[in-house]
Amino acid sequence: MTTVASTVRNHLPVARHATQVLQGPDGKARIHGLDLARGLAVIGMIGAHVDTPQDLSWSPSTWQALVYGRSAALFGVLAGVSIALLSGGTRPAAGDDLIRARMRIMVRGACVFVIGGLLELLGTHIAVILTVYAILFFLALPFLQWSPGRLLLLAGGLALFAPPVSLLLSQILLVADGEQGFHALMLTGAHPALWWWVFVLVGLAIGRLDLSALQVRRLLLVAGGATAVAGYALGWLSTQLVANGVAYPEPIDAYERMPGWNEESVGQWDWTWLTGAQPHSGTPLWLLASAGFAAAVIAVCLVVADAFPRLSYPIASVGAMALTVYSLHVVAFWVFPTASDADWTMWIAFTAGAAVFAVGWRLLAGRGPLERVVAWSANRAAGLTDRPAALELDLRTAASESAIASSGRHAQTYDTD
Repeated sequence: MTTVASTVRNHLPVARHATQVLQGPDGKARIHGLDLARGLAVIGMIGAHVDTPQDLSWSPSTWQALVYGRSAALFGVLAGVSIALLSGGTRPAAGDDLIRARMRIMVRGACVFVIGGLLELLGTHIAVILTVYAILFFLALPFLQWSPGRLLLLAGGLALFAPPVSLLLSQILLVADGEQGFHALMLTGAHPALWWWVFVLVGLAIGRLDLSALQVRRLLLVAGGATAVAGYALGWLSTQLVANGVAYPEPIDAYERMPGWNEESVGQWDWTWLTGAQPHSGTPLWLLASAGFAAAVIAVCLVVADAFPRLSYPIASVGAMALTVYSLHVVAFWVFPTASDADWTMWIAFTAGAAVFAVGWRLLAGRGPLERVVAWSANRAAGLTDRPAALELDLRTAASESAIASSGRHAQTYDTD
């Protein structure tokens, strides 16, 4: 009993002025604010999989729709942040360190792809994001040493040109081989990798910044918020000027094909397909707005996690084992398929259950079960091994203080699962 109480006391966060960098029972440092953002992304995606509204308006009854599409985009941006931390943080890895970082990233991507594929075999109504998430790890490999500015320029260019180019490629490939697996994964699925590449590049740029610096957080909040507002506003305006006032695309069901991306639309072209900023529409303005929204949310989470570390701990614990919680929620929908027809109360129940599980597991066992498998596989492939648990326990207090003092300047020591 004393051991359990001591574990809980030692690993609950306390308020500090620096960025909250927590030390888990397994001795791995984590940035509390990023875990909070990742937890919100997972909870938001769970909410998008129950019977919540998809069309956001000024009516409070539709505000649940805020999670639709935006949570998945936030998850994609956070993938880029994790990749940045895995490859050196503010100081990009070079030489042998870069080779090891790339190996770890590739193996993590392969593991996540396998997990995502197994979840898809369950045949639930959920468009599992993990397979695309894994592809993004591989797509990021050539850019690990790029500066934040270059990464953002590339992301902006992709946001502008990837939608029309992928639309053209989609129609060509539909004629050639129909809706095959790789085609759907890259171009026509619920989370096309060619679009989501924008999000991982933005996240990679964010992860190269000193997230402990107040001016960086302000920049993320102001620039991200302005981009989001401008993107959504211009999305609405584009439907008025180009689509004759018809808000097309209407809220897109991510599990269906939209006009221009299915066999019925082969040989057709309509510029209105690229207007608007509705969730999952794949338009340039939606990509820019969603990336800006994600950056602003990350900034807010970093501030909130520092100000209210204990209050935010349950949601951050969900984020600390996002892969496990996400996978469990897919399995839960497989076991209880009618849960997707429930209202927001089911969402609350899922969230509460996830938080209780995540907090309990994190305090008693540390890293989530799937996160542990993925990290072990990646470290083994890169020739890295974890230090013995006893040594980690002896070093925990000193390492925690050192990590807090570093505040992100030595991000390569962070656990990013």
